Amino acid sequence: MQTLTEKDYRKILICLTLYIGSLFAANTLGIKLMPFLFGTHLSVAVFSFPIVFCMTDVIGEVYGKKMANNFVWAGVISILLFLFYSLISTITPWAKEGLWVHDGYNQIFGLSVRFSIASLVAFAIGQYQDVVSFFFLKKQIGEKKFWLRSNLSNIWSEFFDSAIFMFIAYLGILPVKTIFLIIIPWWVYKIFMGFLYTPLSYLGIRMLRGSRA
Repeated sequence: MQTLTEKDYRKILICLTLYIGSLFAANTLGIKLMPFLFGTHLSVAVFSFPIVFCMTDVIGEVYGKKMANNFVWAGVISILLFLFYSLISTITPWAKEGLWVHDGYNQIFGLSVRFSIASLVAFAIGQYQDVVSFFFLKKQIGEKKFWLRSNLSNIWSEFFDSAIFMFIAYLGILPVKTIFLIIIPWWVYKIFMGFLYTPLSYLGIRMLRGSRA
């Protein structure tokens, strides 16, 4: 069993801050769509959400599966708390002086129960699959080739995340074919960004292991 030092705890807290911050950025800012290639649209969450999956891989690589799962639980609990606070905030009465922002506030934070459940379930299952597949590949491939293990596990887990969210959120509202046409490009975009962030993952591992020398 690893003995954590004070430096370890500080670095884990920094990683957890990046993890939770990126998660909330994806969930709150991701409502914005920007135009992309071939007439498709891309959520701005593509910039922050791959960091969430990369971070569990980095933490798992240095501190093990248990610590990676602790990050997942922290993310799930944070989303639940945020949804709870959002519900309270949207159902409380408005002061007259604040009505100027009423419509925009409720549109952004007054998410339907269905979308909230979709986000929570997709995140929990996607992150769990990421941790499981990352450590399965570690047994099969070995300690080396982190880049391969990380990106292969992200390909699998981010498909789960994308597919589960879209189906829970849109099944019965949009045709199944349309849902797949949304899932596939969104999944591919996240994988591409994950590959771009791979050098940052190596930098993170190097910084974390510096405290274990």
